[in-house]
Amino acid sequence: MEQTVLRPKPMPGQKRRDGGTAGPVRRPHAARRRGRRLRAVLFGVVVGTVLVLSGVGIGTVGATVIGMSRLAELQRQLPPAHPPAPVKPSAVPSPTPDPAGATLGVEAVDAEKTGALLVGVHLPGPGYTAGLVRGDVLLQFGSTRIESAADLARAVAHATPGREVTLSVRHQSGGYQQLTAVPGVVT
Repeated sequence: MEQTVLRPKPMPGQKRRDGGTAGPVRRPHAARRRGRRLRAVLFGVVVGTVLVLSGVGIGTVGATVIGMSRLAELQRQLPPAHPPAPVKPSAVPSPTPDPAGATLGVEAVDAEKTGALLVGVHLPGPGYTAGLVRGDVLLQFGSTRIESAADLARAVAHATPGREVTLSVRHQSGGYQQLTAVPGVVT
């Protein structure tokens, strides 16, 4: 009778050979496993890419919706537009053209407290040249105190094109500054 204690046992992961010694286990379908892993990795990469791109698309749509709602809010703050009066043709044309008005080259809405909040500064334009930036609040135009965007529009319309005007501005950071602007001509 053979003693089992003296017989060599195979290592884990190996099976006994016919001669009694242990050897590596043959796995004929290991290549299929590698192919599955590769497919799983590629599938994960494709799914991840689709999720990231759809997230970017959703973010873009969200930003557009937020921007449009802000635009609608700004349009609600504007006074209602009156239809233009009908023009009656005259037999005699006017000998002198209407005098051109002045422009500062900015777009403004009413600020929360006082002043006109600049929501746009035209480039090039007198406001940009003077140093105005979007987010500034105009508090004074020359000697005229600005309470709303309508006050700014009236003050600019009454300004003389080409003549320097001092502007009092509160920046978005909270600092105050005096700037000099030269209103241009509306063409």
